[in-house]
Amino acid sequence: MVAEAAGVSRSAVSRAFTKGAYLDAQKREKIKEVAAQLGYQPNALAAGLQGGRSNLVAIFAGNLRSPYDTAFISRIVQKMNALNKWPILIDGAGAEAEKALTEVLRYPLDALILRGGSMPAGIVERCAKANVPAISSGRLVDAPGVDNVCCRNARGMRLAGEMLIRKGRRRFAFIGGPEDFYSSAERRAGLLEALKANGLALVAEARGDYTVESGQDLAERLLQRHAVDALLCANDAAAIGALTAARQLGLDVPGDLSLVGFDDISLAKWQAFNLTTVRNPIDESVDRIIELLQSRLETPAKPSETVFVDPFLVLRGTH
Repeated sequence: MVAEAAGVSRSAVSRAFTKGAYLDAQKREKIKEVAAQLGYQPNALAAGLQGGRSNLVAIFAGNLRSPYDTAFISRIVQKMNALNKWPILIDGAGAEAEKALTEVLRYPLDALILRGGSMPAGIVERCAKANVPAISSGRLVDAPGVDNVCCRNARGMRLAGEMLIRKGRRRFAFIGGPEDFYSSAERRAGLLEALKANGLALVAEARGDYTVESGQDLAERLLQRHAVDALLCANDAAAIGALTAARQLGLDVPGDLSLVGFDDISLAKWQAFNLTTVRNPIDESVDRIIELLQSRLETPAKPSETVFVDPFLVLRGTH
């Protein structure tokens, strides 16, 4: 239709929309004017199927329970858009995520990005076998063509534990996340390292789902049953819930109880919470993901690469 209306060949229309293809400038302008009038746009997916890049990148986000995950995904989508990459966002877990994976792999994806720290291992492993370049963020995956960006979770929580031990805290409790969340297990391990090195052990622990509501419910029960003077949570959302529970129980934070989270979400610095936490730097992690993605697309056969991001303590008012 465009060729007929512009009085040119179909190949001329194709060249008009192909970057770098030779075509007389006046003819190119005329073709684009006619195309705009007819509402024509080249099919990017068709171009990808013909051997080019589709610029589609699937992002498996897991269950977006945590404000940190929401902020992380928002930042990476912004970065992708700036590079003219178009994310396909997959939320959920279990059978739902398995079905979504099967469907999305029917498209000519340039790459997969996996928020592995809060995603079950089975989904991560299946993505890694999909023969599509993949970057795992948060869970280390040892597979050809899979690059990793991971926070040193254990180190971050160990720093928090050591800081509280120096403060004189001795009776520690921990609220973790779901059993199959890599980040939660790593953070728990870091706390245990700090305690063991100082001849201490956990007095109590509980496992939640990384939400404020879960943190509040678990902390209320834990603090009523156990005399603890330090409570560390595997993420900030749980810590904010735990802080609410401690206040409702009449505990002075940080006088009676030191409380520390992990991630440093935007809510943590609100005056109402003023939460001491471990920062899991989003900007640095996203920048490393983008660098690895570009490197992988340029050199598909390169060896897998793992980049670690260092967390650090943010001292506020609850420790």
